[in-house]
Amino acid sequence: MNHLLVVIVALVVMFAVLRRQLGAVASIVALLALTVFAFYLRSPVFGVLLLIAAGAVALTGLPMFRRSWLTPQVFSLFKKVAPRVSPTERMALEAGTVGWDGELFSGRPDWDVLLSNRYEGLTDEEQAFLDTQCEYAVSRCNDWDISVERADLPPEAWEYLKKEGFFGMIIPKAYGGLEFSAKAQSAVLQKLSMNITLGVTVGVPNSLGPGELLLKYGTEEQKNHYLPRLADGREIPCFGLTGPRAGSDATSIPDTGIVCKQKVDGKEVLGLRLNFEKRWITLAPVATVVGLAFRLFDPEGLLGSEPDRGITLALIPRQTKGMDIGRRHHPIGSPFMNGPIKGKDVFIPLDYIIGGEEMIGQGWRMLVECLSVGRCITLPSSASGAGRYIPALAGGFTRIRRQFNLPVADMEGVQDPLARMTAMAYISRATVGHTANMIDRGEKPAVPSAILKSQLTEFQRQIMMDAMDVHGGRAVTLGPRNYLGLGFSATPVAITVEGANIMTRSLMIFGQGAIRCHPYVLDELAAKDNDDIKAFDKAFFGHVGLIAGNVARAFSAALHVPTGRNPFDASAAPYARAVNRFSAAFGLLADVAMTSLGGSLKQREMLSARLGDVLSNLYMISMVLKQWHEGKRFPGEEDLMKYSAEFMLMRIEDAIIGLLDNLPNRVLAHAIKPVIMPLGRRWRGPSDDLKRAIATGISTDSPLRSFMMEDTWLSQEKGQQDNPLARYNALLKENTRADALYRVVNKAYARGEIPATALHPEQRFEEAAKKGLISAEDAKFMQTYEAEVLDMLTVDDFAFEEPAKDKSLVEQHPV
Repeated sequence: MNHLLVVIVALVVMFAVLRRQLGAVASIVALLALTVFAFYLRSPVFGVLLLIAAGAVALTGLPMFRRSWLTPQVFSLFKKVAPRVSPTERMALEAGTVGWDGELFSGRPDWDVLLSNRYEGLTDEEQAFLDTQCEYAVSRCNDWDISVERADLPPEAWEYLKKEGFFGMIIPKAYGGLEFSAKAQSAVLQKLSMNITLGVTVGVPNSLGPGELLLKYGTEEQKNHYLPRLADGREIPCFGLTGPRAGSDATSIPDTGIVCKQKVDGKEVLGLRLNFEKRWITLAPVATVVGLAFRLFDPEGLLGSEPDRGITLALIPRQTKGMDIGRRHHPIGSPFMNGPIKGKDVFIPLDYIIGGEEMIGQGWRMLVECLSVGRCITLPSSASGAGRYIPALAGGFTRIRRQFNLPVADMEGVQDPLARMTAMAYISRATVGHTANMIDRGEKPAVPSAILKSQLTEFQRQIMMDAMDVHGGRAVTLGPRNYLGLGFSATPVAITVEGANIMTRSLMIFGQGAIRCHPYVLDELAAKDNDDIKAFDKAFFGHVGLIAGNVARAFSAALHVPTGRNPFDASAAPYARAVNRFSAAFGLLADVAMTSLGGSLKQREMLSARLGDVLSNLYMISMVLKQWHEGKRFPGEEDLMKYSAEFMLMRIEDAIIGLLDNLPNRVLAHAIKPVIMPLGRRWRGPSDDLKRAIATGISTDSPLRSFMMEDTWLSQEKGQQDNPLARYNALLKENTRADALYRVVNKAYARGEIPATALHPEQRFEEAAKKGLISAEDAKFMQTYEAEVLDMLTVDDFAFEEPAKDKSLVEQHPV
């Protein structure tokens, strides 16, 4: 059986290669010649198989036979097993554009497509805003003050954000906005992410807020009125989509708008009567204008004959009668403004509908198209921003924290999470930056937006957990000095909002990508819906040819035969070859899963999630290779690039093995595995040497650390809140000198040259100076250094007030 399987695989590969290289007629001749040769060698089984292969090539190569008999049979079967695409799903599929994700789905990615869009950085104006306005804003926002003392940004911060145009980054200058690029928006949010409340407050109006909807779909009157007011902060927007019964399934919203007539100021006005209840609406408590999604009905036919007009969006001023707004939720770990909105019989005129009457029923398409951009920017940028700050804070802490006469940064148990944090931050930065660059070139990446949102917020969660682990007691004690605890507790917010990660990973990435990005599936489904057998014939047999090509590519690449162009240098080339290989394998596995499971693949969410994991990691490793190809090549970056690539390739193999181990059709799974992994696993994760090198880089004053902290808040000036990152950086600049003195004094203490009673470092340095082991200048230096170290290791404590005893309980339960 195993030998037969190998023969079948070899035949499929040969069929694909012959068909692609020689064409149908020449491949038939070649196969017949091989058949004769097989019988000559007295191998009848092999000969019969070759004869069948020749027949298959011949039949599929005859259009008249294929279209008159074979295609109708296949088309009939396809109609039965193909998944039904609802109108809502079709809107989502038609939104956005297909770019590099489509190349990865094809199985033969063209690297020139990706590399032609070079990342050129920010404009001088954007960089100046990042260096000046963003620096000032983040330096005036204290996490403890905002989260515990105020439960809000300070009033002066709100005014500064309005005055400097933070809420109008996406709004054109013609309307008074900043008109920043997607790259600049991302860079701003990354820098502001040192304070989560600040980042969310700025991010939401520039993402899925009325501003973007108005820009793309608003009437001229709506744009002229609202955009200047949104840009300068006179209007604070929010958008009401989710509610008690509509969370991830946002299309099931029960909120309604009924077309009706009502007298307003003595005149009869045609409009809508709204009833709604929304929850988890960011900025709702302070919003002055509310974007609202609802289902519009026209039971009296006032607008036409269709009673159910679909999801519609409107813009409603806060003071509108009947709307209840102002209470708030308290998001875990961060008090950004968030709350419920309710409305009972709220009447609005038709011109409140975003885009006017002609955009009635287009709400879901409008939302999905806006999300395809916004989800690539806001939450992924915040996650990447955490990656700029948190590993650098962890590196600084672990270098100055000494145990067993060693910095804990030199202990391998700590180096492992330090390296992992730093690499995840590097991956996040590359992925966010280069995807934003695609947006600036006109792309609306729907599938990558789901990849970035789910994958990078999961990286953020892992980074926060690793940072908590290496900080130990320093991070588990809350107070003004704790720069991790509040952010750690707020991490689930990013995991949950804008499409919960469970849903995004299990349903959206592959579920949307399989149809949207596949070269043929969307055409096949369209042919089914239109009952167009000719279009189906073209798409289906193109699809068959793609499968055969992916079999050949995946198998030959797994045997280390190069496939596709590889424009990278010697350091990155092996990883690009792996992307080519796994792209072909992914394309093959996607077709195997869709063919064997049909419409039931929607319910097989664990399989869909693994396919999504393969695509996600292929996308992210591509961005890392692009970063390396175009980047600064600072000392230490090669280690980061290699760790990142090997880490993601390991995850790809994990997902493929998990998929094959759980594919319901076991015969098919056993047949595919030798094609994709004929030599078994290759990628088992980064080496310990890479981990040690990266951990050392992030915990010392190195080029690697400087790169990871680029465009973060690094200053410590009078009037600012305490900046722990600046303080760690100052200590690390002195660490080489301090470390040499630690070694001298610790060795002297171990030899008994310093009194055993000198238990504190300060005492040991003082005694060492007395005995001439170090200079008085060095002793003074270390006294100052140690004082700063001790202050950075100190945690907060608070006055304790003993609670009053309940005398009745004491009497009932005497001790």
